[in-house]
Amino acid sequence: MMNQMTQMNQAQLLHWINMVSFAVVDITEYLDTHPIDAEAICYFNHHIEMRRNAMQVYADKFGPLTIDTANPDAYWDWAKQPLPWEGGGC
Repeated sequence: MMNQMTQMNQAQLLHWINMVSFAVVDITEYLDTHPIDAEAICYFNHHIEMRRNAMQVYADKFGPLTIDTANPDAYWDWAKQPLPWEGGGC
């Protein structure tokens, strides 16, 4: 899957991140009421890793979406990009 993500354009990758993020939120809510469901915990861990990988690919290609994927050596580079009302951003 990682190789497929590197081939996605910005909109496709952002859509993928949104889908995986939804799955993470959804399973988190399920685990609130079923905390010992081993299959759900495995699903959660798998999707957390998929989201983390997708966020990193996005950050590498287009810039970070969150502070978690910001490059510490280029911490303020995001400020040099066009603002959303200037045609930049997501």
